[in-house]
Amino acid sequence: MRPFKNRVDAGNILASRLTAYANRSDVLVLGLPRGGVPVAFQVAEALNAPLDVFLVRKLGVPGHEELAMGAIASGGTRVLNQDVVTALNIAPDVIDRVAADEQRELERREREYRDELPPPEVRGKTVILIDDGLATGSTMRAAARALRQRAPARLVIAVPTAPPDTCEQFKNEADEVICAITPDPFYGVGLWYDDFAQTTDAQVRELLRRAAVPVNAPPKVASKQ
Repeated sequence: MRPFKNRVDAGNILASRLTAYANRSDVLVLGLPRGGVPVAFQVAEALNAPLDVFLVRKLGVPGHEELAMGAIASGGTRVLNQDVVTALNIAPDVIDRVAADEQRELERREREYRDELPPPEVRGKTVILIDDGLATGSTMRAAARALRQRAPARLVIAVPTAPPDTCEQFKNEADEVICAITPDPFYGVGLWYDDFAQTTDAQVRELLRRAAVPVNAPPKVASKQ
């Protein structure tokens, strides 16, 4: 039996752990595309907080792309999984080549999701950074370090599921870490969802469009016929 029906359900459960941040003007919720955005959307709605995306790309090992040797994030941050790089003896030029390819995709997604809008202002904010789960944590680590460079007042990392040791390690990357469940053994993020279908670019754009309605906007009143 899996704890989460889908990312919407996971977002609602995660939001119940973040109620201390509800209805605060200093809070900004950021989702990691693509799968983190549906989770973050539910959290942002529950907290009555604005939502945006923070772009990160995994650096997959050539020929074994599902294995992360690191990640890059908006702003030029690169984080390497040194254990993987050393164990597989991955040359620096290979890393550079993969990073260049992923940088192009990151920039494409920036244009795709933002419509030329600037990145969110995080200085002085309480930022809640969300993904649909952590495995190795390379992607989230790159995002957290990139955000730290932009001087948020407080950085909170929140995910529905992660291995216990990964969740513990992230306490060095953020002011607070919330992992709704920490199964052991973990195996993989998707194992803990009934529906873990891939999130599309169109779905990310739609959720960002819906979230762009001003926070605290009055409810719509149905017109009389």
